[in-house]
Amino acid sequence: MKNYKSILIQTTLILVFMIGAISCTDNKPEDTKVIALESNEEKFDDNKNEKDAKFLVNAAEINMEEVNLGKLAQQKGTLKSVKELGKMMEDAHSKSLNDLIALAKSKNMTLPTSTTNDAMDDYKKMNDKSVSDFDKEYSEKMVKDHKNAVDLFEKAANDGNDSDIKAWASNTLPTLRKHLEQAEMCKKESDNK
Repeated sequence: MKNYKSILIQTTLILVFMIGAISCTDNKPEDTKVIALESNEEKFDDNKNEKDAKFLVNAAEINMEEVNLGKLAQQKGTLKSVKELGKMMEDAHSKSLNDLIALAKSKNMTLPTSTTNDAMDDYKKMNDKSVSDFDKEYSEKMVKDHKNAVDLFEKAANDGNDSDIKAWASNTLPTLRKHLEQAEMCKKESDNK
């Protein structure tokens, strides 16, 4: 009888510990961006390759987010210019992502395999916007995102170490600048709506 109580107490303590451990974990799966960064960190001993790999990971995150938000803009936008901006984002960033995947593969660099947690959070925020607020919010986000992207790509084009990665960043900049101009025009139109 004493042994039975001891086993019961031990089992109860184990269950309590397991329930506590489970409740403390985050329900989100591990972020594919984190996985990619860690994988690249393990592969490359020098800071130069790791820096270039980090840029490619960030570029992949940007492309995936813009594709998803572009699709959302085509569904939820009310202004023709916002829907057109969304289509342009989906098409251009899909192409850019495909080019990036090929480049990363040639350099043995790991990229996120799916939309990152931050990008999913941004998508949810945009999807939760009311129809009347969506055009303005989407346009503002595209302006902000593309200003940041232009800065990131300029830095990589100028300060990167790998010549192929620098060239890809440099060749992508005109498209990002065009997107920024288009987003600024949409923002003006949505501000006047």
